Amino acid sequence: MIAVPEQAQRIVLHSVSWQGYETLLREIGDRHLRLTYDNGELEFRTLSFGHENAGEWIGRLIFFLAVQWNIPVCSGGSTTLKMAIRQKGLEPDKCFWIEHEQDVRGRKDWDGESDPPPDLAIEVDMTRSSLNRLGIYADLGVPEIWRYDGRQLRVMILNASRKYVERSKSRVFPTLPMKDFARFVEKLGSEDEVQLIRTFNEWLESLPAK
Repeated sequence: MIAVPEQAQRIVLHSVSWQGYETLLREIGDRHLRLTYDNGELEFRTLSFGHENAGEWIGRLIFFLAVQWNIPVCSGGSTTLKMAIRQKGLEPDKCFWIEHEQDVRGRKDWDGESDPPPDLAIEVDMTRSSLNRLGIYADLGVPEIWRYDGRQLRVMILNASRKYVERSKSRVFPTLPMKDFARFVEKLGSEDEVQLIRTFNEWLESLPAK
């Protein structure tokens, strides 16, 4: 087991085999570390309170949005998304199957070689990764990422060239006013989260029928 100092933000190892990556995933288990793998490059990142708080908050807003709009969702949390054939792997902060909810409903494991990727991944980017996580998401075929840097929420859509481009609208929630939704993301910490959720639900109820 590799010990990562508490004060470390990230450590990168080079020339790590795919088998070594999978062994470390099993050994680390649910410990408070994030692993990113890209063709032999392996990054360990520790997660701060602010990082986790933001990821949980965005996931909670998405859940209440889905409830309010009666949209079936399967939550994947920080499921490890990996494909041996592409030598890529990472854990999103949150991920959701929406269009493909029925394809993964009730599943205990996700297989990158045969199962659809999440329709939406949340990437909290307060401390920049040393590796190209967007490139890894693209190789894994994740069609949409909401990227939050602690100040601004951006919607990134995968285009036909397998590149992410910023858009003003979501693909999975096309009628959602993203600028207004982003304001609720940015309100985190301004008051208690229960009150913020109440305000968010009131805002959802005020929107025109979907």
